[in-house]
Amino acid sequence: HSTQRPGSGTISLNSFAGKFDLSEAGFCTDFELLACTDGVGTKLMIAHHMGKHETIGIDLVAMSVNDLIVHGAEPLLFLDYIACGKLSKFQSLDIVKGIVEGCRQANCSLIGGETAEMPGLYPAGVYDLAGFCVGAVKKSDR
Repeated sequence: HSTQRPGSGTISLNSFAGKFDLSEAGFCTDFELLACTDGVGTKLMIAHHMGKHETIGIDLVAMSVNDLIVHGAEPLLFLDYIACGKLSKFQSLDIVKGIVEGCRQANCSLIGGETAEMPGLYPAGVYDLAGFCVGAVKKSDR
């Protein structure tokens, strides 16, 4: 617990989201922030096999948003992480288009992200994705 500060905590041991109680941290509010991270798993293999990358971003957003809404939270913001061997302009544009569409569908702001090229780790054309989402829920609604 060396990284905890007032307001941080877990919902439960088997939860897919962490919470941050704004009032415990000194902010005047009756809302908690919930945060989670997820990937798309083996769906990446399907996207690579089919050469279809424009829908995998929608899935990426959905995985994290789903982890929030099961706790009654409204998704607020999303960040993405794309790791690849060599960045393909067209492939990455398709991925980001999907992430944007996923955020639109979830009414969630895409506020940033990171792309990492690691040619020694990933072969050309291969990538991995992770998403991070933050939402808010009224304490009385949880």
